[in-house]
Amino acid sequence: MPELTQKEASMRIRDILRSKGSNVVAVGPDQPILAAIRVLSEHRIGAVVVRGADGAGIVGILSERDILNLAAGDPRRLETARVEEVMTRDVIVGDANDDLNHVMNVMTENRIRHLPIVSDGALEGIVSIGDVVNTVRRSVESENRHLMDYIHGIAG
Repeated sequence: MPELTQKEASMRIRDILRSKGSNVVAVGPDQPILAAIRVLSEHRIGAVVVRGADGAGIVGILSERDILNLAAGDPRRLETARVEEVMTRDVIVGDANDDLNHVMNVMTENRIRHLPIVSDGALEGIVSIGDVVNTVRRSVESENRHLMDYIHGIAG
């Protein structure tokens, strides 16, 4: 994976959360998988955070991949399985102060597309690989525009 420019590398996850917001869609561990699928579909997202029974803390994450693996193994289980039976329990999390380069490496090395962001033990948001890529893309477009303006003698 190519390294980011100095400007992109200095960007932090908090910058992404600031622009996209910190709303996190969550489900409970005892919810039926079919209910969780409806939540994913309704919100047009690929993963949900699974919060503990008390509504606090992250006990897992449920992604499309988790559901696909369940369906591939035994499609009938979609009708009876609970979130806690299917979710990924060892959740990899990021910090709002993490830079984009670090987050891209974590997501790539662990083959994950969604990263809950936790600071001081509190869930602050979630970023997807799409959020990270779009942030880098916008930065590159902006830098290219400034360089083209410079080349053409337009003051910035």
